[in-house]
This record gives sequence, C-alpha cells and structure tokens, in this order.
Amino acid sequence: MTGPLHGRRVALLETREADRLAAMLREEGAEIVACPAVAIVLPADPAPALAWLGRFMAAPFDDLILLTGEGLYRLRDLARPAGIEAAFLAALNRTRTICRGPKPVRALRVLGQQPQLRAEEPTTDGVVALLSGLDLRGRRVGVQLYPGAGDRLVAFLDGAGAVPDPVTPYEYASQVADESILMLIDQLAAGAIDVVRSPARRRFGAFSTWRRATAAPTGCSPDWAGRRSPQLALSSPRRCGGAVSRRRSCRAGPIS
Repeated sequence: MTGPLHGRRVALLETREADRLAAMLREEGAEIVACPAVAIVLPADPAPALAWLGRFMAAPFDDLILLTGEGLYRLRDLARPAGIEAAFLAALNRTRTICRGPKPVRALRVLGQQPQLRAEEPTTDGVVALLSGLDLRGRRVGVQLYPGAGDRLVAFLDGAGAVPDPVTPYEYASQVADESILMLIDQLAAGAIDVVRSPARRRFGAFSTWRRATAAPTGCSPDWAGRRSPQLALSSPRRCGGAVSRRRSCRAGPIS
C-alpha cells in the first residue's frame, strides 16, 4: 500500500529524535534528505543550572514544570558527572511533575519516573490553562525552560502566588556544515524538495538567514528563492504523515 507521502522528498533540519522521525516519515512513503541544522548542547556556563540542581535536591520543589523532554535529559546529564544523579532522581520522585506535552512524559518514563499532570494542549497556553485550575499559593515551582522561552510562564506563577525557580539546562548551537546547507539550497532551487521539516521558528531562522545571504546557485537568477518554496512543517504531528497532509503548512515561510 502506498503511503500518503509517497514520492515526496522531505528535508529534515531536526536534531532531536531525528532517526525516529525519519523512520516514521519513511513509513509514510517519504524520501528523507537529512540536514541537521542545530545541535543541542549543555550550557557553556553550567554554574546556574548546577546551582538550581543543588536547590532542588536540598529541598525538592512542590511542583516541577517540564516544557521539553530534552530539558529533563540535560538536567540528568548535568547531574551525572557531578555525582548527584541519584539524588536528582530521588528529588524528582518526590515532586509533582507538570508536563507540557508527550516528550517530557516519555522522558520521565525513561528515567523511571511516573508522569503526573499533563497539559491538554502541548503549548505554553496549555500549561497556563492547567495551572489556572490549581491552587499554587506558596508553592515552590521549578520551571524547566528552553532557550528563548521568555518569561511568560514565570510571570504567571508569580501572579498566582507561587515561588517559581526557572532553569534553562541547554543551549542551541549551529551544527550544519557549509557544504551541507549549500547542497540543500541547490536542491530547493531545483525544485527537488517538497517539504522542509523544522521543529521551531527560531531554529528555522538559521536556515532562512543562509538562504537570504547566499548567492543564487549556479544557473539560477537572483530571485530564485521566491520562485518555489517548499511546504514547511514545524509542528510535531502524532503521525508524521500529518506534517504534510493534516498540519498547517505554507508556501512562503515557517508556521507559527
């Protein structure tokens, strides 16, 4: 049986769970062009995150909000070389966890923990909606953020009478080699890519900057970039076929 993506060439800028996503897309019939654009790395200065871990282990929070599964893994990765992984997991076991979506739920299970609360909508709005139904007055709440997450969630917790303690346990770093991105740009210019799959606007930005700044590929006029834009799917669909057929997509830019 032919999958819904049969004959589609999908460029993946993913780094997180890239192999898993590629396998799911191949099951739907897609041909994968891998070009991981961003690496996820531990903070250049780990001191603030390690200090946060120290506070968490000394007096476990009442609640811990997990926005990403990667964030939980990186907290574990920071704790392990410091010799405090067991203490971190013990504190985690004593804390009510609040997950934004399926990835932190899966990460908790990988670490042997039982997920507790999960937002119905896997967004910051979904987390706020969940928190709005809880009495947070006086509760100490750890907040695992991601780079560029902003302070909206922390501000909400302040307003609800909680005592938030945020941490950002990883950073984004450029990973893609010049030759790889130029090859992808050439394929885009030739109309050989149907879909570009990137997990978020901020990470697609690095590729967009390359696309604007790079001279037109051989044989293309300077307006080559506007001639044909592939569909861009930035959401994480439950079934990857939905990245094209059921998720919002556009011809001119990333999906918000």
